[in-house]
Amino acid sequence: MSRPPLPPFDEASAATKVRAAEDGWNTREPAKIALAYTEDSVWRNRTQFITGRAEIEDLLTRKWAKELDYRLIKELWAFTHNRIGVRFAYEYHDHNNNWFRAYGNENWEFDEHGLMRCRIASINDLPIEEADRKFLWTRGQTGKRPDDHPGLTDLGL
Repeated sequence: MSRPPLPPFDEASAATKVRAAEDGWNTREPAKIALAYTEDSVWRNRTQFITGRAEIEDLLTRKWAKELDYRLIKELWAFTHNRIGVRFAYEYHDHNNNWFRAYGNENWEFDEHGLMRCRIASINDLPIEEADRKFLWTRGQTGKRPDDHPGLTDLGL
């Protein structure tokens, strides 16, 4: 299975890869998202260490059972041959309707087929008021952020 764009990355292909990851995660479909990773992909997600697609799918299923109305924006930070650095923010609320904005950075490493074999994520959650939300697009069928919706830099994040 191949998941273009493939390494080696240039700025345009790295940005395309980042936007594809953002679009995928905004679907909130764990089984579909897990296919973007190698079968033995290794993650550090906050304080959790997981390996493989089944564990990725399980983590994402648990995540979106708690993080409701999730909306994510990713932005390319840096890239090299088969690695990409990303900064991101996402907004969600819990079952008590408490809103949060999570900020983080990810380091990604890809295999020759464009599948992510390593993901290291550092994430911090900030409580926000519902009135302070910035990620306000209508989710629609795909959950994709509209092309004309501002990114992180434009939002001052």
